[in-house]
Amino acid sequence: MEKENSIEDKVKIIPAMATTTPRRRKAPRYKDRFDSRSRNTRKPLPAHPDREYKESDNEKETLRIMPLGGLGEVGRNMCLLEYKNDILIIDVGFGFPEEDMPGIDYVLPNTAYLDGKQDRILGIIITHGHMDHIGGLAYLMNQLGNPPIYTAELTRGMIIRRQMEFPELPELDINLVKDRDVIRLGDNFEITFFHVNHNIPDDVAVFIKTPAGTVVHTADFKFDMTPLNEAPADLEYIKSLGDQGVSVLMSDSTGAEQEGNTPSESTIQDNLEKIFEEATGMIITGTFSTLINRIQQLINLSEKYDRKVVFDGFSLKANIEIAKQLNQIRMKPNTQIPMDQIDRYPRSKVTLIGTGAQGEGSAVLMRIASGEHRHVRIVKGDSVVFSSSVIPGNERGVQRLKDLFYRMGARVYHSGMMDIHASGHARKEDLRKMMQLIRPKVLM
Repeated sequence: MEKENSIEDKVKIIPAMATTTPRRRKAPRYKDRFDSRSRNTRKPLPAHPDREYKESDNEKETLRIMPLGGLGEVGRNMCLLEYKNDILIIDVGFGFPEEDMPGIDYVLPNTAYLDGKQDRILGIIITHGHMDHIGGLAYLMNQLGNPPIYTAELTRGMIIRRQMEFPELPELDINLVKDRDVIRLGDNFEITFFHVNHNIPDDVAVFIKTPAGTVVHTADFKFDMTPLNEAPADLEYIKSLGDQGVSVLMSDSTGAEQEGNTPSESTIQDNLEKIFEEATGMIITGTFSTLINRIQQLINLSEKYDRKVVFDGFSLKANIEIAKQLNQIRMKPNTQIPMDQIDRYPRSKVTLIGTGAQGEGSAVLMRIASGEHRHVRIVKGDSVVFSSSVIPGNERGVQRLKDLFYRMGARVYHSGMMDIHASGHARKEDLRKMMQLIRPKVLM
């Protein structure tokens, strides 16, 4: 009797490759950080192990899982699955530069492995609309042969909006999917999309059947039984996917070192309300432009406390308009006012929602703190709220920004003081629950 192959024989996980970085956002020049011809003194990485041997007949039946970024780091999410001649890509994001990368705007996944294989790429799945999952599309789609994209409605709108900043690029082929849709790509990939919660609506995980085994990619997720603007994940349905047998679970692990469950977005709203109750001046809030759920919370509280809302920051305002069109952001007709009308209202009746909570030099919070904002000045008694997590590497810049606001007499609130930011990432108990539901043979 022939011995059945183990999961290790059928599925091969290949380490991530080196980094690629564009130097300019509008007209990027791509360059390998580890290129020995550059001034970087680090030696180039060895050739990818996949290119060091001739593929055997057994390996032709192997499903290869290859992270091109986002593994062991925050940001730059991109992964490919390859079986025979078919390639499927999940997410095309970028990362933010670290302090030792002067002149670098974004850090991109290294797609060198896909050179010459563009005709084998069947499609790109985008799990949700955060920039570490969609930000690389504008820079890499031409190199990838502009394959079709499969994603949910809000994510599609955010991709299209960003693509408008690059009018020289060809139009994208974006196909809408929703919870429990099933599509087949080529002969070897059957993909089921299922809803999970994050801190942005329309987040989808994927259940992928291949001849070599079944893979579940959780996307960024947390289990939130009281989310905003959407339903909680259907745990029974996720368990039913696990009942079909899963070879590999590719799980979000950003919050894996933290105990317990990730706080619900409704808990964050309760804590934010304490700030609104105490505030005597303008409330200035810094957050990510894609943190749609947090923005909705701030709108809800502003309306409850009779405050007008001003949005500031190019990307944030664009995302707000997309979310409003898709009914993912809801507000009363007279809640929003334009920036040039901010002085027509008492400071105690205005909430400003802007970008720059990472200490970025040209973003809204830094322009206010440095006195360079055209319309907004800090007055003693104003409240400044940092309602986002700090991306690793940005700690110093964020602290400098907080110090500037303290010196101006503002009240400064951040997640180190109270829960005013809930991570979108599962903590230990959520991760255990996902593993119990899926019951994979291999956890990645």
